[in-house]
Amino acid sequence: MSEPGTSPIIPGSQAKHSRPILWLITLVGVGLSLFQLYSAGIQPLGLFYQRSIHLALIMMLAFLMFPVFGPHRKRGVIGGIIDVAFFAGAVITGGYLVLNLDEIFSRAGFWSQTDIFIGCIATVTVLEASRRAVGLGMTIIGALAILYAFAGPRGELPWLSDFLPGIMGHRGYNLDRLVGQLYLGQEGIFGLPLGVAATYIFVFVLFGAFLESTGAGKFFIDLAYAATGRQRGGPAKAAVIASAGMGSISGSAIANVVTTGAFTIPLMKRLGYKPKQAGGIEAAASTGGQIMPPLMGAGAFLIAEYTNTPYLDVVKVSVLPAIMYFSTVYLFVHIIALKQGMQGMPRSELPQMRDVMREGWHFLLPLAVLVWLLVMNMSPMRVGFWAVVTMVAVAVLRYTVWFLFIAPRQGQKVTFASIREVVWAGFLKLIEGLELGARNAVAVSMACAVAGIIVGVVGLTGLGLKFSAMMLAFSGGNLVLALLMVLLASLVLGMGLPVTASYIVLIVLVGPALTNEFGVPLLIAHLVVFWYSQDSNVTPPIALAGFAGAAIAGSKPMETGFQAWKFAKGLYLIPLFMVFNPEIIVGGPVLLVIWNAIIALLALAAFAVVLEGYLFTRMSWLPRLITVPAIVAVFYPELMIEAAGVAVMVLTIGGNWLAHHRESRATATSG
Repeated sequence: MSEPGTSPIIPGSQAKHSRPILWLITLVGVGLSLFQLYSAGIQPLGLFYQRSIHLALIMMLAFLMFPVFGPHRKRGVIGGIIDVAFFAGAVITGGYLVLNLDEIFSRAGFWSQTDIFIGCIATVTVLEASRRAVGLGMTIIGALAILYAFAGPRGELPWLSDFLPGIMGHRGYNLDRLVGQLYLGQEGIFGLPLGVAATYIFVFVLFGAFLESTGAGKFFIDLAYAATGRQRGGPAKAAVIASAGMGSISGSAIANVVTTGAFTIPLMKRLGYKPKQAGGIEAAASTGGQIMPPLMGAGAFLIAEYTNTPYLDVVKVSVLPAIMYFSTVYLFVHIIALKQGMQGMPRSELPQMRDVMREGWHFLLPLAVLVWLLVMNMSPMRVGFWAVVTMVAVAVLRYTVWFLFIAPRQGQKVTFASIREVVWAGFLKLIEGLELGARNAVAVSMACAVAGIIVGVVGLTGLGLKFSAMMLAFSGGNLVLALLMVLLASLVLGMGLPVTASYIVLIVLVGPALTNEFGVPLLIAHLVVFWYSQDSNVTPPIALAGFAGAAIAGSKPMETGFQAWKFAKGLYLIPLFMVFNPEIIVGGPVLLVIWNAIIALLALAAFAVVLEGYLFTRMSWLPRLITVPAIVAVFYPELMIEAAGVAVMVLTIGGNWLAHHRESRATATSG
């Protein structure tokens, strides 16, 4: 359905599978994608039917894609037996609920021993599938949550309560009560996180897979190069813009790095950026793709569900913060280019905007349909369905036009045999997109399933309220200290959890405290936690996107991680500005919102200038020192203090421009 291009990166493809396993992966993956499209756009299913079938198919795919002993070792007889056992566990997990749902509901809490036994199988199977698809960290945290539920005088493991601090203690729960919560209730494995993954997230991941498999990634990258390539540091600026676009496709900062970075990082190095800078810029820009509307990774859907806010409203309020973030990264790139005297790329080496648009304008149509349907207030799940249908229809139509009208001019004859070949190639491309979408969804769905275990235990034991009390005690009622604790907690969680799971766990623990104890509006509290949950991508010692950038750039991982951390400073400052100037999110008088937007952008620009010590020319240490309290003043919600901070920043930046002007005149005179 599209001209030959680069093959998409397929999760789990690094494992060596036998041909029957590959066929099974394709069969289950295509079946899962078709099931999701059917339930999204043709016949919606009940909550438990939808989620249980989704989870069963996802886990079946996980056990096929990821062998028990790792991707680089053969399954062998023992590994094969273990994988078959867990595969059967996945089938049983979903099948038992689908076949016995009415009877389970009629028992209404009086579970049979079969219910409990199947629930135990389901819980173990979910944890093992998560270990393979997401990583050991997620599984360990899920297992610790289960042990915590058992710790208490009435629990299965009462002796564990001896190791808990007093405030963390609780009554303890037996196996029946916990399994009922996790497998047979609506607040455990099949709770809200998996519900969002099984509906909104999957269909948009599938949409991204079709964009990716039909060549949209190359189109967005070429578009960015055509727009910025001739500017100073053009490839780095293209990386920023392309990563913003790719954020609508991949749903992963690391995937953004390896796709756009494969093109942008070598060009940045050739232009004069140090390898660690090139990798860091790409990591920071790719992380921004996760906060970029309309998709925001999976976050926009989760935030909408948790806050009971219309999805379109979440997208609207997230536009300005995303612009602030990318503007900051873009300015860092520009300042480094100025400092190092870089020039743009020659016109001859750049794609022409006219040619790029002629070749790939059709990729904009599905995005336009997506935005239009969202504005029409259609359900996000149905929007995703129609976006996928539009993407496939546009790709088919474009290839048909090319084959029937353009190819003959190039000497290719239209015959029955060639038509048959084209139809077969199109069918294979369709299968590839359906399979890729299913593969891409495995990690996020398994993360959401285990997050459901954690959320279920938090609800059962009251851990969220205990955590809120601890947070209030440690911060002494100081909001800045409380936000610092949230940031540290997100960094620790991010070492073992993907972004989506980190956000879910963190919001369940600290969300009530931010909202009830510190008075942060609900939507802002969720946005702050979601933004902070991204920091493990760019914050050493676990800067995952930074490490991916280092691998492509050939630089040291930790050095690249620190560069990414520097360029992504907006990730830390912008949530602070949301909290202390909530009008940019919750709304207010138009002039006040405009004022807040302007001073926020100015403060972020000044922060970049202070860190680099350069704008129009080098800035000495004294004005840099003076600018720091001015930046802090802008975050204080008092008009006179904000105005004073703005005045100082304007004076220091203006003084830097005058110094540059004098240097230019002196150089011209001496020349």
